[in-house]
Amino acid sequence: MNDNETDIFLMRRIAKGDDVAVRDIVLRWQKPLINFFYRSLNDVHTAEDLTQETFIKLCQSATKYVPTAAFSSYLFQIAHNILVSNYRNSNNKFEILVAPQDLPEIEDERENPAFLKNEIETLLAKHIKDLPDNQRTALLLFSQQHFSYEAIAETMKISIPNVKTLIHRARLVLRKKIQKYF
Repeated sequence: MNDNETDIFLMRRIAKGDDVAVRDIVLRWQKPLINFFYRSLNDVHTAEDLTQETFIKLCQSATKYVPTAAFSSYLFQIAHNILVSNYRNSNNKFEILVAPQDLPEIEDERENPAFLKNEIETLLAKHIKDLPDNQRTALLLFSQQHFSYEAIAETMKISIPNVKTLIHRARLVLRKKIQKYF
């Protein structure tokens, strides 16, 4: 049984009221969800709270769950909705840890100390909150959760070309905003 089949099996058991299945699904997905929320909000306590809320909603929806896509897409769709709701309700700022290939090249580490990378990440985190929700979500799922374009498309219920466009546009906007500082 592959991971997706295991998750589907656990969801069927959860729908029947199996508490052990709830524990198993939490153990399988707790760390990826906490990481997703933490990297979005940069607050471990809120990340833990939103992860718990995601599992509550997941269990509440277990009887309605139909495995039409990968379970991870279904789970992160719930997480995304909770994150957006939290963002709108509390005016939190989304943050992202930037992939090294997205950072400007540093020619000489002695002339440009390591803290420059942290400053760039902070600068990007400041600007990512201004991205439209769909661009921000696609970028977070791709950069932080390492979702494939297909998995992002399933999660966001859009086409793969749209996913690529959202990520491309988000990166262009962020590069443009930080470029003026260098």
